[in-house]
Amino acid sequence: MTTLAIEATGLGKRFQRHGDWALRECAFRLPAGRICALVGPNGAGKSTLIALAAGLLTPDEGTVTVLGGHPADARPHIGFVDQDKPLYPRLTVAETLRMGADLNPGRWDAATAERIVAGGDLNPKAQIRSLSGGQRTRVVLAVALAKVPELLLLDEPMADLDPLARHELMGVLMATAARHGTTIVMSSHVLAELDDCCDYLLLVDDGRVRLAGDKDELLAAHRLVVRPVSETTTGADGDLGPNTVVESRTTGRQLTALIRPAGPLPGDWQTSEPSLEELVLAHLRSPGTPALALDPTSTPLSTSIRTPATSQETVA
Repeated sequence: MTTLAIEATGLGKRFQRHGDWALRECAFRLPAGRICALVGPNGAGKSTLIALAAGLLTPDEGTVTVLGGHPADARPHIGFVDQDKPLYPRLTVAETLRMGADLNPGRWDAATAERIVAGGDLNPKAQIRSLSGGQRTRVVLAVALAKVPELLLLDEPMADLDPLARHELMGVLMATAARHGTTIVMSSHVLAELDDCCDYLLLVDDGRVRLAGDKDELLAAHRLVVRPVSETTTGADGDLGPNTVVESRTTGRQLTALIRPAGPLPGDWQTSEPSLEELVLAHLRSPGTPALALDPTSTPLSTSIRTPATSQETVA
């Protein structure tokens, strides 16, 4: 297994119908064996990035390397679950699993596939077209996991599932990753769900990478600071000295800011480490903040991927 599961350099994809860039100047390095949360608003470029890594799209600029080579060459070692979860509607559940075994000789884990299907009380003789959205999700995850991929790409995999099924299948994903060393990239809008299981964060917004790196290191690189608002309080940027202000907001009598520390904090600021949700939302609300990537091959922080010309404005 290679030390990097995915490496993107200047990666971009443009769709000719509208001429807009769905992804541009994308650069990050995902180490093998990590569980990556791919987050961002709708239309940010998450699905495009997953499709490029799966070898289903070709980039218009830059490169993406998967498992040490071209995505097309790595395809036998990639599991992929699309948002639409395409399956053959006329096949039964049992026939779908049998087809998966035939397409993946020597790698198929029949016990895992049968356990996932059985967990949903699915009738093996039921046709795929008769299943609910959540039941189809269970079948497609069974096929993807039974392939025992080195890299598993999941585009909103749990959207159709009820909370109990989500919890169960997230447990199956984590157990699979632990047992086989599988690298998982999972796109989702449920940040609390990702916070419990993921150890690498990739935040994409407006087609560009905003944050990339080990989740704990990214959280540690930021501080949430709070102080009371008074008549003598100046703007947060002025009070925080050399520290980079990602976002600042005044709510009632309290001023709250998310910063990247670069020096001591003056005054009576109270500090804490932000949650994943606080980190992500602050960066999404502050598009002018320079992007940050933590290079997994070195200890210090790397330089930012992109530094916009405009400065960060205080959010009132």
